[in-house]
Amino acid sequence: MNNSNMRSASKHAPPASLPSYALYGEHGQTQATDWLHCESIADRSQHHAWEIRPHRHESLFQILHIDTGRVEARLEDRIEAMAGPCVLTVPALVPHGFRFATDIEGTVITVLESHLAHLLSGAAGLAERVMRPRLLRWPVGDVDSGETAEDAGALAEAVVAVRREFHGTGAWRDTALDSALLRLAVVLGRLAPPPSGAPAAGGARAVVHVQRFRAMVEAQFRQQPSLAALAQPLGITATQLNRACHQVLGHSALGVLHSRLVLEAQRDLAYTTLSVKQIGLGLGFGDAGYFTRFFQRETGHTPSAWRALAAR
Repeated sequence: MNNSNMRSASKHAPPASLPSYALYGEHGQTQATDWLHCESIADRSQHHAWEIRPHRHESLFQILHIDTGRVEARLEDRIEAMAGPCVLTVPALVPHGFRFATDIEGTVITVLESHLAHLLSGAAGLAERVMRPRLLRWPVGDVDSGETAEDAGALAEAVVAVRREFHGTGAWRDTALDSALLRLAVVLGRLAPPPSGAPAAGGARAVVHVQRFRAMVEAQFRQQPSLAALAQPLGITATQLNRACHQVLGHSALGVLHSRLVLEAQRDLAYTTLSVKQIGLGLGFGDAGYFTRFFQRETGHTPSAWRALAAR
């Protein structure tokens, strides 16, 4: 198997300010409470003339598994023409884009990066091996040979297992999805070569600051720390942090914290029986009325109304 060193892109360079999406073409939508999405590559790309223009995701990790067909892939500042079977992994904030052949067959799995990191945290070295931008492919002519065919088959079976559970309605679906996703991560980890020590999402200073900032938000959002407190460990001011977020994500640093609070509130409303007051207190809001006003401003619904919608 090849871990491709993709050639530098010399034309069709992405714009200086890349759009950040939830899923491609869904700019500005509130993130769903589900932490994983799975669809065929054709499902979305056929509506965009088979071209997914350069963009990045603020908090999502993607796995693209191509069974058959050709694609020109851009990952960071490099592009590569390739054919299935192959797999690409794209962490949050990494610029990427694709031009697919119309006969492409494959699957794209999109998972909340913080959820995947937590899932892999119990296996030493697995997250470091899997959660980086990478292209893994088999040399032409090798797919039908012994060990290579076994590797390709194991990867395809793991992808099918995730897809089956995502579209299923069986009992303990979330647990089954976690199990299938962990199986896929283990297969990817075994196939991928050891990391080289290169940064996972580009070397631009603003991107590095935003990556570290998002990790701190993930760890501390329930305490609602000030931007100054979050900027201090980065060695920058709150103003500089805000500028970096606008440059990389297209919105403010406070928006990152607020989005994380809203996502957790939506999860609690959808999947627990906690009262609105209890949810607000758990997210650092000392007053239920303030939490309700915050949630309504961010989502357009009161917490109670959103819970009723989620239950439909």
